[in-house]
Amino acid sequence: MTEAVEYDVVVLGAGPVGENLADRARAAGLSTAVVESELAGGECSYWACMPSKALLRPAIARADALRVPGLREAVQGPLDAAAVLAHRDEYASHWKDDGQVAWLDSIGARFYRGHGRLHGPRKVVVDGPESEHHVLTARHAVAVCTGSRAVLPDIPGLVGAKAWTSREATSSQRAPDRLAIVGGGVVGVEMATAWQALGSQTTLLVRGGGVLPRMESFVGEHVVDALTEAGAKVRLHTSVASVERADGAGPVTLVLEGGERIEADEVLFATGRAPRTDAIGLESVGLQPGGWLSVDDSCRVEGSSWLYAVGDVNHRALLTHQGKYQARIAGAAIVARAQGVPLLESDRWGAHAATADHAAVPQVVFTDPEVAAVGLSLAEAEDAGLRVRAVDVDLASVSGASLYADGYRGHARMVVDLDREIVLGVTFVGPGVGELLYSGTVAVAGEVPIDRLWHAVPAYPTISEVWLRLLEAYRG
Repeated sequence: MTEAVEYDVVVLGAGPVGENLADRARAAGLSTAVVESELAGGECSYWACMPSKALLRPAIARADALRVPGLREAVQGPLDAAAVLAHRDEYASHWKDDGQVAWLDSIGARFYRGHGRLHGPRKVVVDGPESEHHVLTARHAVAVCTGSRAVLPDIPGLVGAKAWTSREATSSQRAPDRLAIVGGGVVGVEMATAWQALGSQTTLLVRGGGVLPRMESFVGEHVVDALTEAGAKVRLHTSVASVERADGAGPVTLVLEGGERIEADEVLFATGRAPRTDAIGLESVGLQPGGWLSVDDSCRVEGSSWLYAVGDVNHRALLTHQGKYQARIAGAAIVARAQGVPLLESDRWGAHAATADHAAVPQVVFTDPEVAAVGLSLAEAEDAGLRVRAVDVDLASVSGASLYADGYRGHARMVVDLDREIVLGVTFVGPGVGELLYSGTVAVAGEVPIDRLWHAVPAYPTISEVWLRLLEAYRG
């Protein structure tokens, strides 16, 4: 069966990015089709944000409780792994997307389940699960919102070893007795935190000299110390040369460079991601399949008048909240162009989008301790040739932190542009600091002058008083 239909907008990918873009288009009255080859809701709902944080929240809550007098005695026992996993399953909707499909229907978007690919300008063909064949034509825009996937390194023996990627790490139905994790990025340290707390003896193997290498160096030091205290083993300057696993079953052996062998029950490779652009017909419109897509600040693909690439696929920031932000920008741009409203590129879309999409990208790493950062690190600011100063404060010196937990350990850094006297970046590490990040994001995105920040009074006694300590340290 072949069906040919015309829409104003066709969206490839029904994750949070595609859903948000479709919502913007429909709210403005544009007819919209959304195509998804897996589950509506995307990676975030089933294999990333939601299940991973459902695994991490009990681990972090227990760690916090152990630091509170009168409460620590009540939580001395281990986590109930079965209950945590069942709670995780609820947050992943048991890997069923009925609710997400119903939501798309409620906003008036037409949902197509199947593999969608470009077939020339403004045209998308969809092969459905029951041999349906749909030909969708877009009057105004096609938006590629297909996200990214985990990449496994080219290591002898890895093919067929049934190694975990982030998907298996967030959806496993049991805690392996021994879990080896290769990679010291966000996925690596978050999953080490979660599974160590759930009863796995976790070994984290990191090729470099520290974890979370793109952040301030003190961040990784705090995280490694905490993982070690929790019982995990952290091996820095360690590379895997090959993997051995008979018929993809039983224990897995990691052979390290130098010959040392480590045995585990499961191994997670958290070593990078690639765009899901290799099988969506980019070649039919003159673009290279499998690569990241370059876009302008309205997320329109460079050189195109109708093709947009939103979220992970444009490689600006592989974060769900940034993808949703881009979807709002792209959706508004598509609507304006469809209605013939001129865009003020240097004002409405250029300057503002560039700030929030490049210079003010927030991120929280949900380890124990939490890590929260926005804007430039000190090294990034210096590499950009800016005249800057880093201001550091021990978070334990803040009254709210000592009330939050006995023996609170943490650190805050503010990077200041000395010529403009604005905050370029802020990094926090410590229990509960994720909730500090929005204030930092407002300061960076809004380019708030230091003199004005003095008048944003933090409540006492909260951890947010660290802002006052940072400003006092800056003024000396």
